Amino acid sequence: MQNVVEVEAGRPAADGRPAVGPTYRSAFARDGFPPPVPGMDSCYDIFRMAVEKYPNNRMLGHREIVDGKAGAYVWKTYKEVFDIANKIGNSIRSCGLAKGSRCGIYGANCPEWIITMEACNAHGIYCVPLYDTLGAGAVEFILCHAEVEIVFAEEKKIELLVKTLPKSNEFLKTIVSFSKVTQEQKEEVRKYGLSVYSWDEFLSLAADQEFDLPVKEKSDICTIMYTSGTTGDPKGVLISNASIICLIAGVDRLLSSQNEELAESDVYMSYLPLAHIFDRVVEELFIFHGASIGFWRGDVKLLVEDIGVLKPTIMCAVPRVLDRIFSGLQAKISSGGFLKSTLFNVAYKFKHFRMMRGAKHNEASSICDKVVFSKVKEGLGGNVRVILSGAAPLATHVEEYLRVVTCAHVLQGYGLTETCAGSFVSLPNQMSMIGTVGPPVPNIDVRLESVPEMDYDALASTPRGEICIRGETLFSGYYKREDLTKEVLIDGWFHTGDIGEWQPDGCMKIIDRKKNIFKLSQGEYVAVENLENVYGLVSALDSIWVYGNSFESFLVAVVNPNKEALESWAAANGISGDFESLCKNPKAKEYILGELSRIGKEKKLKGFEFIKDVHLEPVPFDMDRDLITPTYKKKRPQLLKYYQGVIDNMYKSAK
Repeated sequence: MQNVVEVEAGRPAADGRPAVGPTYRSAFARDGFPPPVPGMDSCYDIFRMAVEKYPNNRMLGHREIVDGKAGAYVWKTYKEVFDIANKIGNSIRSCGLAKGSRCGIYGANCPEWIITMEACNAHGIYCVPLYDTLGAGAVEFILCHAEVEIVFAEEKKIELLVKTLPKSNEFLKTIVSFSKVTQEQKEEVRKYGLSVYSWDEFLSLAADQEFDLPVKEKSDICTIMYTSGTTGDPKGVLISNASIICLIAGVDRLLSSQNEELAESDVYMSYLPLAHIFDRVVEELFIFHGASIGFWRGDVKLLVEDIGVLKPTIMCAVPRVLDRIFSGLQAKISSGGFLKSTLFNVAYKFKHFRMMRGAKHNEASSICDKVVFSKVKEGLGGNVRVILSGAAPLATHVEEYLRVVTCAHVLQGYGLTETCAGSFVSLPNQMSMIGTVGPPVPNIDVRLESVPEMDYDALASTPRGEICIRGETLFSGYYKREDLTKEVLIDGWFHTGDIGEWQPDGCMKIIDRKKNIFKLSQGEYVAVENLENVYGLVSALDSIWVYGNSFESFLVAVVNPNKEALESWAAANGISGDFESLCKNPKAKEYILGELSRIGKEKKLKGFEFIKDVHLEPVPFDMDRDLITPTYKKKRPQLLKYYQGVIDNMYKSAK
């Protein structure tokens, strides 16, 4: 396996523990993991050192709104941000908070978000992001569980914070708006004995008081990040300074080994929630290099326009965003007339062929890039060189397509909040890595552990098993939940719950989820995530939720059909009606079932793994109905509750 080196041999099952495969690490860490920068002991040092090195570089930018219209990006330099963060830090301290206190941040990404975070980092105060997408129930839970004393919030979130009172004000004493506060809000909050400030008021709260910065250790916690999880209350993941510093050193070595180092001229579009570890660590990496971070306006419909104005060089995305780009391009090409679509398809086939033969994406066909694909590149601002996908699996056909047409490296990564984001990432110009998450980042050890009940053997010729990770990037435990920490952290190894398969080149392929396994009435086990990945290859689907239980002998599913695909099928078959009525049409159901059956045969699924009935749902699974997590993982218990009637009917009618 050329991309990894073996550091420990595997061992068979013993003492009630399953067998484990060999321990591997990145070939870029052959001689040891990259050490952090000397003197960098905390996240605050990342920022402080960048300010010393790049005081006049553009750091944080947002679009100025003039007469209701968004103008150009306006920027604050590293030094300007440092001065504001200094004032915010002093004001927080003047409210009685000290090292180890908790500060909540609630709202869409914006400069004030990062400034507050840096103020917390400076004073060793735990930064507790509150999910922008979770309801008041979860926000209330986090405020009370983490004992948050002060919250900085987007103006429109203050109303939701008020709903958590009086429960949350056992600890919560102060609310600060990122912008203004209305008179009504002030009166409402003060009823509960809380102080409330606008951003400008809070800036000058400490007046000339200066508070000494406490000594910060690598082992100190810098943030408690709550993961929504698919069941139960959110879990507070304790992340230390060391985790983030170690991750940065590893990612930096990886990028430089591929001649893709970040530079101070790089520009990042910040729109994925900072409440997630994925975006948080990428922004820390940008700050480390003195690069620029521009913020979106908080509206997904305006994101493409923001990208066009900012012209980022690096973009992170979740598969849902990339799926949208893919479908948008497909629709544009098919509506462009025969000549245009033929030209595009010929250019695609030629460049794809050259890339599969080993040509780098920027050398595979400069003519096709110039004449055809430059328009796609311009749609992403014209400067994007790396697109990093994470948080959920990216469909293979989308990844392959975007690698060819965007004129950028499209890399798929894998990590969890507990592993401080990036644990694996595919490498540039390696088409063989499509469909995998690449080799490990050079700061962790990885091994597979057998899962006998699912027939996954870590010592087989094709090693499969639960992915286990060891290293300094790991979390320090779940806050106030030692029981849960002990379940997943065993002898220094974090058990991810994801099933992986080593590829011959040392890449990891995610094939299943350990917990999502159930038994059908005839005693057959079904690994549902694996099945959803197979059925997800049907291009006429946007999303699928497969269901079965131990009282039934077959599987059923609820699917979100792809609107364009279903409408063009209907047009070709002389069926009229809007998208909603097509979803109710028995013929459309028959068509989708046929497509699922076709892919099932193609992928040699077992008889009991075929779907016997399907419900077409025109409304995508969303967070508003609590059907998916903010990282688009399916909440299976909630899906069952929501679609119980539909499921019951399918079982009745299919018998």
